[in-house]
Amino acid sequence: NEGGLDKFSKSYKTFGVNQFVDGGIYCKEWAPGAEAVFLTGDFNGWNPFSHPYKKMEYGKWELFIPPGQDGYPPVPHGSKLKVVIRAQNGELLYRISPWARYVVRDEDKVNYDWVHWNPPQSYIHKYPSPKRLKSLRIYESHVGIASPEGKVASYKNFTYNVLPRIKDLGYNCVQLMAIMEHAYYASFGYQVTSFFAASSRYGTPDDLKEMIDVAHSMGITVLLDVVHSHASKNSEDGLNKFDGTDSCFFHSGPKGTHQLWDSRLFDYANWEVLRFLLSNLRMWIEDYRFDGFRFDGVTSMLYHHHGIGTGFSGDYNEYFGLHVDEDALCYLMLANHMINFLHPECITIAEVRSEFKRLHLSDIIKYYMDF
Repeated sequence: NEGGLDKFSKSYKTFGVNQFVDGGIYCKEWAPGAEAVFLTGDFNGWNPFSHPYKKMEYGKWELFIPPGQDGYPPVPHGSKLKVVIRAQNGELLYRISPWARYVVRDEDKVNYDWVHWNPPQSYIHKYPSPKRLKSLRIYESHVGIASPEGKVASYKNFTYNVLPRIKDLGYNCVQLMAIMEHAYYASFGYQVTSFFAASSRYGTPDDLKEMIDVAHSMGITVLLDVVHSHASKNSEDGLNKFDGTDSCFFHSGPKGTHQLWDSRLFDYANWEVLRFLLSNLRMWIEDYRFDGFRFDGVTSMLYHHHGIGTGFSGDYNEYFGLHVDEDALCYLMLANHMINFLHPECITIAEVRSEFKRLHLSDIIKYYMDF
């Protein structure tokens, strides 16, 4: 129906706001609960109704803005944007696109702003990725706290002050936490608000690309700590209630909320949720050149009880049965297959409860398939 897994998982190139070669802007969103969708921002003087999206099938909306004179893009690089959603009750909601590539927070504000990131010249990677390692010596790190100074450290600091130390200590792999944008800094990056945006606390997307490129020049493999097990419940600058309903991207009702984490839980059976998450993985690999992922919270994904108040002693009944979330398991299978089929050099690791230890994602999938 979508032209194959390859095309389906490249949707980050068509959803959100993307610029054509001629300078025109193509915008696309999935908002099944919306009555109408508009684009507003610096480019139109924040007129909420001047640029309406056209309604498509299956809850999707699209908008094309032609280029200006001499091919000048109508939405300049660095300008602020919002998607305006007219909810079913008539309320106007100002939202950040789930596919936004760059969001920032001004010092005098609480919420993040969506900034259109399309520089005239993006960072060009100079070095190839290292060959897939047979033995990993992983340095787990957080860019923001990788400095003795009493401030949030930067991608630049990590590039020039931390990576050489990691190399000298004999590590061949670095696993990066808290890269996907998160409004709550104390969450250590595990309450993601913008899945396609590299955290602006540490610098620009190009700064992160340079950091990964320099790591590759040292022969260091770079893994992303990817959080697809849940999402922040923020609505002003997160995915929650994007279209005015509680079921867009997530399960509706109590099933869609993690009791301990106070966050939203994805509906992995939903076609558009699969598009969103699979495309997210592709974007981090192909745009930033990450060499693989450590999937966070896999135990929570595998079970309807999310591992809350549950122990794993080795009895098969604890691991298998109706408490297994088959939709989440199928998503992990599909994600692992996609990554290894399209990018066989990439590494996938699952973070699970200590009873499982830390395993390659394929090992956990095989564990269930063998059963």
